[in-house]
Amino acid sequence: MFLHGYGGQILDGTWETIKLALLSLLVAFLLGLIGASAKLFGNFLFKGVAQAYTTLVRSVPDLVLMLLIFFSIQIGLNNITDALGLPMLEIDPFIAGVLTIGFIYGAYFAETFRGAFLAVPKGQLEAGKAFGMSDRQVFSRILFPQMMRFALPGIGNNWLVLLKATALVSIIGLSDLVQVTQTAGRATASMFLFISVAGLIYLALTTVSSIVLWWLEKKYSAGVREAHL
Repeated sequence: MFLHGYGGQILDGTWETIKLALLSLLVAFLLGLIGASAKLFGNFLFKGVAQAYTTLVRSVPDLVLMLLIFFSIQIGLNNITDALGLPMLEIDPFIAGVLTIGFIYGAYFAETFRGAFLAVPKGQLEAGKAFGMSDRQVFSRILFPQMMRFALPGIGNNWLVLLKATALVSIIGLSDLVQVTQTAGRATASMFLFISVAGLIYLALTTVSSIVLWWLEKKYSAGVREAHL
């Protein structure tokens, strides 16, 4: 029997991993934009909070942060329900995984976006203002498109690392690709086979991601003359 009958569960685990990665990317992207904007355009308080966030997250290992965030949220909920006399609430592992990974990698995206914002020539922003554009139009028509072109290499790298980091959520009980293959490996005494399958699936996902990122780089580089040696 193909994969000892675990093929369907592995497909389900793979889909769970893809959903987890994409939603975590969305959270990280939004937090990254907020963090970069706070560092560059915020007041003293916002800059301080953003700096503390990026420094702390990038200084602590992802696994340690994931455990700290997951268990601190669970403990906080338990304290609230105990104080109100309500039944205990358990955090859904999928939601916890999305929020935790998004929170962690939002710090890396913040630095990526900050560097990309700084790479956009100020003269172009001033020109947009001179043509009568509002701040919103300058951001959407000049700053953001060019920022994305500068940020895409960093975004691509962060996405690939984030995708692989989804393997960590197996420790908080989510039935992702890694947990399913580990369970199948232990049950069939074929751990090497199933871990190899997980590795190949991750390789396929990162390969597809690289193709999409290459297309995005071409899209956002449209009209930019390539250097010729």
